[in-house]
Amino acid sequence: MTALGHKKRKNRASDADHGAPRKKKEKQDAGTCTEPSTSEFRVTKATMTLSVPPVFAGSLRAGVEEMLDSMIMRYIPSLCGVLLSHSNLQFLSPTASINADCPFAICNVTFDATIWSPSIAMKLVGKIVLYSPDHVSLLLHRTFNVSIPRHHIPQDVWEFEYGPVENDPEYGDGAVGSIVGEEGDEGMKDGDGEKAEGEAIPEASGQWVHRVTGTKLGGTDGFLEFAVIGKTVANEMLSLQGSIQPDPFSEEHSQSGKSSRKKSAK
Repeated sequence: MTALGHKKRKNRASDADHGAPRKKKEKQDAGTCTEPSTSEFRVTKATMTLSVPPVFAGSLRAGVEEMLDSMIMRYIPSLCGVLLSHSNLQFLSPTASINADCPFAICNVTFDATIWSPSIAMKLVGKIVLYSPDHVSLLLHRTFNVSIPRHHIPQDVWEFEYGPVENDPEYGDGAVGSIVGEEGDEGMKDGDGEKAEGEAIPEASGQWVHRVTGTKLGGTDGFLEFAVIGKTVANEMLSLQGSIQPDPFSEEHSQSGKSSRKKSAK
């Protein structure tokens, strides 16, 4: 057989290989976000590659657990949520690898992760902690921040009612009951915290009230149901944007939609 014929047959074999469908390598990764669940909390089997400092060379498990502990209450992009707890730590390999002169031990581990990961359009209930003319702030599970901007509050149902100004005689240092004796102060120290947890925080600047009935937004207990319309990650902390509009994802309630309508009106 000539060398030319051998080359042709080799080229045909390579062409056939290119034409054949190739199987994609399965990559075991905890960072692939799953489909939105019905619950804001989920437990998943996570897989991570961690670089353990050399101080834990005698006990890699202790080093990995300390690194995972440092991730708790932080937003982890690979988990698509905030890590709340971890358990059942396992090493995927009996040995760790060290690359070149780097003293860090590279370990592949898997563990059960409890994650807070609310989905867009999910309905949640938070407690109002701040009334403002341009937004309402809430706390979710006494931990996570939620902001409902003004354009996501139905203006035909709710209106902002401003409170008294600081130089009002009924407000400030001259108001009746503002001066409390020492005995009263001591009494408030014990029960004030429990009372604050059960009641909405009053704001001197005003509050959102119903246009017809005059009832305060959130009622007497201060709890308000909202729809999640956005997420913000800053400094490894996750906060939510909410809406109480009947159609929260309508372009009518977006700031870009409002600005475009203003331009067209001009």
